[in-house]
Amino acid sequence: MDISNRIFRPLAGIAVLGVMVSGLLAAPARAVEVKAGDLVISQAWSRATPGGAKTGGGFLTIENKGSAPDRLVAVSGDFAGKIEVHEMAVKNGVMTMRPVENGLTIEPGKTVTLAPGGYHLMMLDLKAPLKQGDKLPVTLQFEKAGTVAISLDVQGIGAKGPAADGGKMDMKMDGMKKM
Repeated sequence: MDISNRIFRPLAGIAVLGVMVSGLLAAPARAVEVKAGDLVISQAWSRATPGGAKTGGGFLTIENKGSAPDRLVAVSGDFAGKIEVHEMAVKNGVMTMRPVENGLTIEPGKTVTLAPGGYHLMMLDLKAPLKQGDKLPVTLQFEKAGTVAISLDVQGIGAKGPAADGGKMDMKMDGMKKM
């Protein structure tokens, strides 16, 4: 065995080990679920905003595992002047967005998803731009479950969801052939 094999072979093994360890350390954390009474809140995220933007959107999933409805009646966070639950809809080709009056009801055994293009948290009068990687503390107030503290994980500008890749990959598998 020549000298180069004795030197470089162990170094190659160390390099491979280093790559494997760095991959594990860079792996995204699993989605956080927060339980409040019969409700389970998960997939809480937001999008980064360009400098100077005064509004942003927040998204999450609320599952009601109980036998009675509950309502999201208020939302607050120190990073914004005001946070409202809004509904975006397209009717007769016209997009509308409006605050949800009297709270957002989560029926028993049902899941409500706040996502782009539908129900969402409208964050008004942002105090600073939202930056990818930030965690925004938000307080949700439910009629029955009470006050719940969550954190919105800020993804990149234009993110489609809270995916491990920063929401950049569209996870729809429609039209793909089965392997």
